Amino acid sequence: MSELHADGPLQPGDRAPNIVLDAITRDGTIALQDFRGHSPILIGLFRGLHCPFCRRHIAAQAQLDAALRDKGVESLTVVNTPIERARLYFRYHPLPNLLAASDPERVSHRAFGLPTLEFTDKETEWPRKVGMDVVMSMQVDISGETPGSMNRLAAAEYLNNKDGYEMTEADQRMAATGQGQLFGQFLLDREGIVRWSFTEVPDGGQRMFGAPSPQELMSAASQVAS
Repeated sequence: MSELHADGPLQPGDRAPNIVLDAITRDGTIALQDFRGHSPILIGLFRGLHCPFCRRHIAAQAQLDAALRDKGVESLTVVNTPIERARLYFRYHPLPNLLAASDPERVSHRAFGLPTLEFTDKETEWPRKVGMDVVMSMQVDISGETPGSMNRLAAAEYLNNKDGYEMTEADQRMAATGQGQLFGQFLLDREGIVRWSFTEVPDGGQRMFGAPSPQELMSAASQVAS
C-alpha cells in the first residue's frame, strides 16, 4: 500500500485515509474502506505490545467492545508489532471479539498524523523532540498497578516485570525504532470522517501514557451512532 502522511493528528471533520493492514486475530487483511457506508469505527493506533501502557489501553478498548457494538460501532486495534509475534501474544492473552491488525512500519500512525518523538539529552520541541530530563520528570501513578507515583521509564519497567512480559527480538526491534511513537484513538463515522479523537500529542506531553475515560469514549460513540 502507498504510504500516507498527515500534518499533525487528524481532527474532527477530517476524512480518515484508507489503510490496509494484515489482520492478527483473523486471516487476511483489514481495510478501513470496508467499514465505510456500513458502520462507525473506533480505531486505536497503539505502540507495540512491548509497551505495558499500550497493552493496558488495548485491553481497556477491548472491554468496551460489546458496549460499542450495542451502539453499532465497530472497534479496531492496531499495534506496531510484527504479525507472528502479535498472534503469539494474543493466543496466550486472548481478548474476546478483539479485531486487531499489525503495522510494524507504523504507516497507519503517520497517515493519521501521529508523530514519533526523538529522544534527546535536554532539548525539547514537543511533539517532535523531548529531552530525557523532561521524560524523567514525568510521573505516572496507575491505581492498583504501580506502588505510587513513578517516572514513566521506571513505571514501564515495573509493569513489564509485573506482567512477566519477556521481550523477544521482534519486540526489541520495535522498541528501538518506535519507542517514541505517540498513540491515538480516532472515532470515525460511517463515511470515514473523524468525529472524536484522543492522542498523546496535546498538552506538551502531559497526556503521555494516558487514556480517555470509558465515559468520555462511550459518550462520543453515542453521538456518532445517533
